Amino acid sequence: QVQLLESGGGLVQAGGPLRLSCAASRRTFRSYSIGWFRPAPGKEREFVARIIWSATGITYYADSMKGRFTISRDNAKNTVYLQMNSLKPEDTAVYYCAADTKRGWVVAATRRLDYDYWGQGTQVTVSS
Repeated sequence: QVQLLESGGGLVQAGGPLRLSCAASRRTFRSYSIGWFRPAPGKEREFVARIIWSATGITYYADSMKGRFTISRDNAKNTVYLQMNSLKPEDTAVYYCAADTKRGWVVAATRRLDYDYWGQGTQVTVSS
């Protein structure tokens, strides 16, 4: 069982930055690839970004997030971060992190079913 806890959400003005954190309960966290998702119209959860487990730290982003969002990880702290810059009101959502414990080598794993464990989410609100 892997427990994930998101934090860092809040209220920010459009154009501002925010950094989300996803902390895991297990030291084996470094063996998992981690993704971020958020709800979107017509979708239960929309893929945002992913970082794979290996030391290469390969990342993958949804097209609409490229250049604004950066995902990174600190295995010593069992934590993955999502740095969000140039935020827009349409980025308002609950952001969820998720762990992929089975196919961590896949770079472009963007489906909800690619992930085994989920956090409870953290609310991000961007005011115009």
